[in-house]
Order: sequence, then C-alpha cells, then structure tokens
Amino acid sequence: MNYYLSLILFTPLVGALVILLVNKQNVSAIRWIANAFAMIGFLISVPLWYWYNPDGAQYQFIERAPWIPSIGADYFLGIDGLSTLLILLTTMMGAIAVLSSWEAITERVKEYYIFLLVLQTGMLGAFMSLDFLLFFLFWEVMLVPMYFLIGIWGSANRLYSAIKFFLYTLVGSVIMLLGILALYFYAHSVTGVYSFDVTAFQKLNNVPTGLQWWIFLAFFLGFAVKVPMFPFHTWLPDAHTDAPTAGSVILAAVMLKMGTYGFLRFSLPILPDASRAFVPMMVVLSIIGIVYGALVALAQKDWKRLVAYSSVSHMAMVMLGMFALNPVGITGSIIQQLNHGISTGGLFLLVGVVYERRHTREISEYGGLSKVMPVYAAIFLVMTMSSIGLPTLNGFIGEILILQGVFVASKVWAAFAASGVVLGAAYMLYLYQRTMFGKVENPKNERLLDIGQREFATFAPLLVLAVWMGIYPAPFLRRLAPSVQQIVMRVSPQYQAKYAECNPTPTADAVAASSNNPAARFLSSIPCDVNGNPLPTERR
Repeated sequence: MNYYLSLILFTPLVGALVILLVNKQNVSAIRWIANAFAMIGFLISVPLWYWYNPDGAQYQFIERAPWIPSIGADYFLGIDGLSTLLILLTTMMGAIAVLSSWEAITERVKEYYIFLLVLQTGMLGAFMSLDFLLFFLFWEVMLVPMYFLIGIWGSANRLYSAIKFFLYTLVGSVIMLLGILALYFYAHSVTGVYSFDVTAFQKLNNVPTGLQWWIFLAFFLGFAVKVPMFPFHTWLPDAHTDAPTAGSVILAAVMLKMGTYGFLRFSLPILPDASRAFVPMMVVLSIIGIVYGALVALAQKDWKRLVAYSSVSHMAMVMLGMFALNPVGITGSIIQQLNHGISTGGLFLLVGVVYERRHTREISEYGGLSKVMPVYAAIFLVMTMSSIGLPTLNGFIGEILILQGVFVASKVWAAFAASGVVLGAAYMLYLYQRTMFGKVENPKNERLLDIGQREFATFAPLLVLAVWMGIYPAPFLRRLAPSVQQIVMRVSPQYQAKYAECNPTPTADAVAASSNNPAARFLSSIPCDVNGNPLPTERR
C-alpha cells in the first residue's frame, strides 16, 4: 500500500478530469460521474479506519519522492490519528455534498462539479502533507474553487461574499508563508540542510524565543482567519449565507478545520514556547468568540446566518480547549472538531432542503413544519440536540472533555465556556420552536414535500455517527491518543513524567523476558487515561 494516500488524494481530481471530457449538455452523465467518484473516494478511504495502527509509528502510510530538490521540497505524505479522522470526515462530507447538489444545481453543472471535486483534493492534500511547501500548495488550491462556488452559484450578495472570503484567506496565507520561510531558513542554519520536512521541524529544540513569537504570529494570522477566530470571523457569516448548500456544508464541516489542524500540527509542536506565551491572548479571543457568536446567533432572523454564527461560537470553544494545553482539553478539541463537522454540516443540509422548496431562509416564513414534514422535523431534532451537546449524542463527549480540560487550567475559563453551552441550547431550541412547532400559518408551507430517499441518504451517515460517537466514543479516542501525546509532550513538558510512568522504557533483559512471557508483556505497557495518568489495576 505504498501509494494508498495518493490514491485517496487524487481520486476526486481524476473525477474532475473525466467530467472535463464530457459534453456540458449531458447533465445527467456529469451528475452520475461526480457522485460515483465522490463515493469511490469515500469507500477507498474507509480502510484507513482499520489499517491505521494507534500503537504503531506516529506517522504511517508514508510516501516520499523528490519534488523540487533544489530547494529541498518533497512530495511527502503521511498520516497520524488526527489526520486519519479528518481525512475520513472530508471524504464522507465530500460525498454527501456532491449528492446534495443533485437537484439544487441546474446551471453550469459541469463547472460546478469540477470545482467541488478539485476542492476535495485540496482539502485532502492539506491533511496528508508532511512537507510544508506541499501543504501550502494544497492550502491555496482550496481557495480558488471555493471562491468560484460562492461567486457563481451563491445567492444575492455572492460576489461581495466571495471576494471577502478570498481576500481574508489570501492575506492570512501570505503572512503564513513568510512564517514558513522564516522556519525554513532557521532550520537550515541549524542542520545545514534546506528542507520543508514538517517532521524535522517538530524535532527542533531551542528555537530562539523571539523568532518563535514572530513565526507563531504569522501562523496565527493564517490559521485564525480559517477557524475563524474573533475578530477575523466577519467573512464567515457572509460566505455561509451566500454559498450554495454544498459549499456551506464543506465550509463548515471541513474547511474551518484547516485552521485548527494548522495549530495542532504546526504551531503547538513546532513552537511550544510561543504557544505557551500566547495562551492568554488565545484564551481571551476564544472566550469572546464563544459568547459573541452565541449572542449574535440568538438575534438572527436568517436561518442560515444563525447556523453560521453558531459555528463561530463552537469553533471558539474548540480553540479554548486546545489552548488549555493539557491532554483532556486537546482531545476534547479534536473530538469537537469532528462533532462540529457532523452537526453543523447536517444543519446546513437541513436549511438547504427547505430553501430548495421555498427559496427563502427567513425564519419568520416558517412555522409548524413538523406537521407537514415529520421526517424532516425528526432529523432536525437529532441535529439540534447534537449541536447542543445532549448526552448520548456526539456533541456531549467533546464538550465535556473541553470543559474538563479547561477547568483544570482555570475555573474562570470554564465558567465562560459553560455559558457558551447554555447560550447554544438557547438559540438552537428557539430556532426549532419557531420553525417546527405551532400552526402552519403560511399557506406556502401547507403542501411542502417531506424528505425524499436521496435527501435522507445524505443525512443517514450523519445520524449514525451522531449516535455512535455519543454512545461509544472509545474507538475515536484511541486513534487520537498517540497524536495528542506527541503534541502534549512538546508543548506541555510537565506531562512527560506521567507518560513515562505509564509507558516505562523497558531494559534489554525485560524485553528478552517479555518475548516469551505474556504477563511480562502486559506489565511492560501500562495503559494511561486521557490525562496521562496510569489507570487503576482493575481497569487495565
């Protein structure tokens, strides 16, 4: 399986090239080809769930070949537990987004699906790249198709929203590139080798504090715009509101995770001193984002805009858990990224369903939909409770881990985080009450069709995952544990002793003895809890 990651990476691009050869008048064939390649890409990626070994090397499925040897850039791919889960989320949401567009897109269908599939390749490449220049290439590749998806197939203010999205992201990306080059030249001054190897950057020690600060700020601008963190969030509500449904789904479920992924993959492990130094700034911005996003969501009259501002609040919660800089907070942060992709992606799909029928997103235009669309109302209820964080659904495990990790760092931070949970319940339940309950007072809503089979197929995997992660999150946590441990060991060295206690380095005699002794093998690997503490004997 030396080329397995490349197979996953380029399957959507091959689909785009095939569609390029089809006559644009043959709309049916274009739709079938796009859906086929999106589904094939997802099915090809599913074995990652089984083949990734949490007990193996940190990075697996390595592919490496010279790309631009003169500057030390390689085609270097590899994944760990973090990127494994995000890749699976990307391929699944990509297939759902393509399927959801079947009837929604009727103009320039060929170009639409080409852009959607190219966007999929860009997102997958960013999660797989272990060469910083290659990562930046895929990071920029994502920008162009999303710009056109919003600008061509969006709603009323699509050009304004597309240009705003493009400029915000481009400015952040250019500044991030300067940070990458600063790190590149510093690494050369230490090692004597020009390289963009991320794994080598993660092993750098004693990087001057001043240089770390400047590089951290450069990365911060690039990643914070993508998250988006307050005050760099203003492009998001406009982009979400004017994007087509599939664009909003991909933007919420995957593209926002590029920013949080950047902090976890690059900022924290490569710049640990600066990450610790900027915790106060990150925490203040995150708390403002949590409360501000929730309060503004409460005041929205546009259904899609409300969900967009909920993303600002939820992603700020993710950032707060991350910069608690302890194993529980970081684990909760990653799990909540997956949860946000599932719940918010589902909510944007739900908005798209009624928008296709009524062509309006004004909340006041609806009411009593549960009477005419009972299946739709049931799915909406599950996604609403998932977003709120109801126990037994996926949102709960992420929120409880974040709150626990943040509480360890500061009780004041935890109080603000908890207020975001309460406000989140308020705006989501208020939305559900206004749209689903009451009498059907608008005659235009009396004959609305309930969800069809194709539309239900887009929600089915999200419903399954929402329940699975809520009831049994252990498989997800187990795949994340090695990645979280590597990050924590770099950015929070006080946990090194705990991890050493859990996994003591065996002596040569112990290794020899354990080879034929199951009991010795058991004792040589003492399991830890999510905090890095040894588990009690009865739980080992």
